[in-house]
Amino acid sequence: MSTPSTVAYQVMWNRLISVVEEQAQALVRTAFSTSVREAGDLSAGVYDTDGLMLAQAVTGTPGHVNAMADAVAHFIRRIGRETMAEGDVYLTNDPWEGTGHLHDITMVTPSFHHGALVGFFACTAHVVDIGGRGFGADANSVYEEGLYLPIMRFADRGEVDQTLLRIVRGNVREPDQLVGDLYALATCNEIGHRRLIEMMTEFDLDDLTGIAEFIFNNSRRATLERLAALPQTSATGEMTVDGFATPITLRVKLTISKDRILSDFTGTSGLDPKGINCPLVYAKAYACYALKCAIAPEIPNNAASLAPFEIYAPENTIVNALHPAPVALRHIVGHFVPDTVYDALDKILPDVVPAEGAGCLCNFQVSLRPLKDAPADARRAEVLTFNSGGAGARPQVDGLNATAFPSGVMTMPVEATEHAGPVIIWRKELRPNSGGVGRMRGGLGQFMEVGARDGYEFDLSAMLDRVDHPARGRRGGGNGAPTTIARDDGTPMKGKGRQFVHHGARVHMAFPGGAGYGAASERDEAAIKRDLARGYITASSAANDYGLSRTEIEKVQASVAAGEDI
Repeated sequence: MSTPSTVAYQVMWNRLISVVEEQAQALVRTAFSTSVREAGDLSAGVYDTDGLMLAQAVTGTPGHVNAMADAVAHFIRRIGRETMAEGDVYLTNDPWEGTGHLHDITMVTPSFHHGALVGFFACTAHVVDIGGRGFGADANSVYEEGLYLPIMRFADRGEVDQTLLRIVRGNVREPDQLVGDLYALATCNEIGHRRLIEMMTEFDLDDLTGIAEFIFNNSRRATLERLAALPQTSATGEMTVDGFATPITLRVKLTISKDRILSDFTGTSGLDPKGINCPLVYAKAYACYALKCAIAPEIPNNAASLAPFEIYAPENTIVNALHPAPVALRHIVGHFVPDTVYDALDKILPDVVPAEGAGCLCNFQVSLRPLKDAPADARRAEVLTFNSGGAGARPQVDGLNATAFPSGVMTMPVEATEHAGPVIIWRKELRPNSGGVGRMRGGLGQFMEVGARDGYEFDLSAMLDRVDHPARGRRGGGNGAPTTIARDDGTPMKGKGRQFVHHGARVHMAFPGGAGYGAASERDEAAIKRDLARGYITASSAANDYGLSRTEIEKVQASVAAGEDI
């Protein structure tokens, strides 16, 4: 067989990206958990026979896919390449060999062509429940956080391990949902495998060696060209966030060389007693993502394009938590890693990176229990909802409202949340004045009000931050608004942890805004008027923060009342 041309290889590369995107979409369509179906908290990718990532799906989160980039090699080592066979499927939720906590299940499937192993497909999904204390920060060790599944066979030559399924069903609160997710994960890998074999047959390929070499060589060269054009220097960055009971500080030193960037997290806070600790694999995923976004965003993600980004953190700092540290909410710390990296990178590459945003997702889980006199068909339920505060303003663009960065997951619709259990979302709307002021305004956070249907009480597991440490503005921009959470009687609640809410009560939450970029005095007057007309800022903010005159404010208000566009 002749060697394919460069054009043919480029077509194959694009085809591989399409294959893994179809793989991811299959998972979205078949998953049971709302975190996957509605929020897109998943990842999918294809790997060569050495476990090196060739391509990733566009759909999914960087924390999942960049962490999963390291996971397949663990599967090869644990399972043994010589024992692998067609029809095999493997899984794990090991936080240190998967994607950082027990609630993520990673599934790996070897792909065979003409009887020979040619690669692997892998996917990850966040499941709503994995047993233990439930999704939250309250545990004191990983042993309390749920059912641990070591790297093992889910299916052996096409036969699903029924003993495994019985163990899973006996240890989780939503067994049908979780088992359904396991089958969805296996199915999406099978879809990827079928499409890969179709491509290999079409291009008359016996293996993926040639296309892998093409992908890795071009990605490595393009990434190194970007690094060589950067200043060869170093800078430090840091930020402080709420933590669980005491604040934590993230600190990084970036050192740019011609062929690599080293992110050294020496000086970062140590382990927290509660479950917000972050395994290095997850912190590494988001540090790499931040640098890729700023320096080489259009170069596809694969093993070669990620290789020049090196991450170091001392053991048992909060970004390199070792077993058996509690890690259920590792995303909270992991999602603040990019803003820490950007605090350093802004000193090297000014006017490139955004201001700080909400950072971590504004999630909460509701554990609902029927009262003693509830109807006979009332049942317990676990409802997880993903929400977002505002993104930070960029040098030339306002921050996005209620949009997750760096996570990238989608905010769950109210209808999907209420369908998942007897919960009621009484209010969900943008939060005026929450975006930090500036030449470019920070993105708005949200208001949410949540309760249960009549006949239920519930525990709310809060997974919030930015209560005491709002997003900081950049280059003269203002801070975003902080998080607030309280019961409807005004009683304050904690930003993290499982908290009881009695029958009939509601919880009021205000999610944080992103910070502004540049001085507010430099903001374009038309943009101020547009924000006022849309309700993003109030009249008092327009006057006091941006200096808009009373006459102009009244003109905007009159135009809005008349239904005119601003």
